[in-house]
Amino acid sequence: MLDIPLRVRVHVETLLAAQNDMGVCDAFEQYAPVGKPDAMNAPHPPKVAGIDSTVPSPAHTVAPAPVAPDTPAVPPPNPPGALLQDRLAGWVSDLTTLHELTERLARTDALREALTELLRAGAALVGARRGLVVLEPGDGLGPDTTIGLGLARADLGHIETVPRSAMSYGRILDGLPGADGEIAEPDLLAEDGLDPRHREVAARLGYAACYALPLATEGAGRIGAAVWLYDEPAEPVERQRHLVGLYARYAGEHLARLVEVERTRACMATMAEELLPSRLPRVAGVQLAARHRTGPRGGGDWYDALPLPDAALGLAVGSVTGSGPSAVAAMGRLRASLRAYAVMEGEDPVAVLSDLELLLRLTEPARSATALFAYCEPALRKITLAGAGHCPPLLVGERRTEYVETSVSAPLGMLACWEAPSVELQAEPGETVLLYTDGLLHRTGDPTDRAFARLHSAAASVPRALRHDPDAIADHVLRTVLPDGLDQADGEEDVVLLAARFE
Repeated sequence: MLDIPLRVRVHVETLLAAQNDMGVCDAFEQYAPVGKPDAMNAPHPPKVAGIDSTVPSPAHTVAPAPVAPDTPAVPPPNPPGALLQDRLAGWVSDLTTLHELTERLARTDALREALTELLRAGAALVGARRGLVVLEPGDGLGPDTTIGLGLARADLGHIETVPRSAMSYGRILDGLPGADGEIAEPDLLAEDGLDPRHREVAARLGYAACYALPLATEGAGRIGAAVWLYDEPAEPVERQRHLVGLYARYAGEHLARLVEVERTRACMATMAEELLPSRLPRVAGVQLAARHRTGPRGGGDWYDALPLPDAALGLAVGSVTGSGPSAVAAMGRLRASLRAYAVMEGEDPVAVLSDLELLLRLTEPARSATALFAYCEPALRKITLAGAGHCPPLLVGERRTEYVETSVSAPLGMLACWEAPSVELQAEPGETVLLYTDGLLHRTGDPTDRAFARLHSAAASVPRALRHDPDAIADHVLRTVLPDGLDQADGEEDVVLLAARFE
């Protein structure tokens, strides 16, 4: 029986515990036989394609004993278990590297961010400098995208001009023979059967070798392929292939989850957009513009503009409590009901909201909503409006920028019987009325009074040259109230802004 020192036995127990925690026990099986040192214990490999390997080879765990000056040189004996200690140290180093890289990937919650992190980690593991990942789920439901590392958009365009079957990622995604696993091409320009266009693109972009891996899961199948490019003829050694294979296995599961999240988000956005007006009506005497920003889970903010009898126009904005599919569905039902009530009695906004409140209380007693409905007579520039717990409209003109004073009232569904007086407003020629939801104020992150002041300042600062265009006014207000791209970014709150300019 081999007499293994106590330190070796402790290292074995620590390694096994770490392997069980990180889910990569097959790394132990890969290097379990004790014999001739493998590639992991070989000296640090030379520079590959002009790039130093970022996965260091393990250092010895036991320092050599000092030798006295008078002691004759005697070859040191090979202590029992020294080779095993070196291997265990190498395994622990590799497992630590994998743990750090997978932790960084797990912290990504956006698909594009995760793909970029995958490319960077894979390049570090295989010793490459550039690469690309092609996301193309096998079920054909998308999303499809291509992201490069160290490659500009024009470079990716050149690569896409190569016939798909001549590229390693294309063979993987199309399931061609011999593309079930990794594909290593250590010297592209020396291959006799290389596609001429591929040879031309490789020479132009300056890469001479590539290494590709499929991104797949048992449940979702193939979802994409990653390719890393070398500047010189090279290929990863066995140890590097093993590590990047373990990493790609985990990355495939993580990407599959993010793909489902992205699909759900796109579906919710599509549902919300389909439940809102596909286009605004054209009514003489008034110009309309609308902006809608929905959150990742989908919300209940909505707007509407519909022609009414006697050349009138009905404008409405509102918000349903909650988020997700149920809130989006409730928003669609509420908007459809308001349209019906507006056609029947739109000249009396209080009656419209009273009917809407009764319907909401009877059909969805656990839900509340805010709403504002305005009955507009464009020829007279006269507006009659009523609000239920909603933000006051903002009037923007050459000589004034002010909020319209509306009566304080509770949201729909909060009281046994809702009723509030209406307000009449006379607009001047060229003035614009802004209707909006409270999500615009909440996204600022400011207290309510400061958010109202910011909105007022943004409306007052609209350049004179833009005041004739409601689209330009809406864009300016959004960019000013929500700067640094917040007007386009996903947020927890929906945003609705409806602008009506009277001629």
